[in-house]
Amino acid sequence: MSRYAAASRLRTVPSVPDKGAIVAATDIEPAHTERAVVTHVDTAEVPSAEWGWSGEAPRTFKAAGIIVALILLAMIIGNHHGNIENIFLVGFALAIFAIIGYDWIYRRKPR
Repeated sequence: MSRYAAASRLRTVPSVPDKGAIVAATDIEPAHTERAVVTHVDTAEVPSAEWGWSGEAPRTFKAAGIIVALILLAMIIGNHHGNIENIFLVGFALAIFAIIGYDWIYRRKPR
């Protein structure tokens, strides 16, 4: 027996007669609890939505954006000699602040 035949023998998938190979099930099991889902995410598509992990955290994202922008501005103080780095650092920090400001203004307006 050649080594290729032995290798292909090891890679065989168990099968059921007249039904093909055994694979993972495609049906979805029902939830064991009757908890109401507040989000507009289908639990069939995103199973973690059942226990509340599919939502947005705008305050957390804004705080993280402000922290990242401040870290970028703090990187101006460094051992570099050119100003190109400073331009990019300030530019990205201003872009982050602009996105946060845009979100802050337009989230308050009713749609």
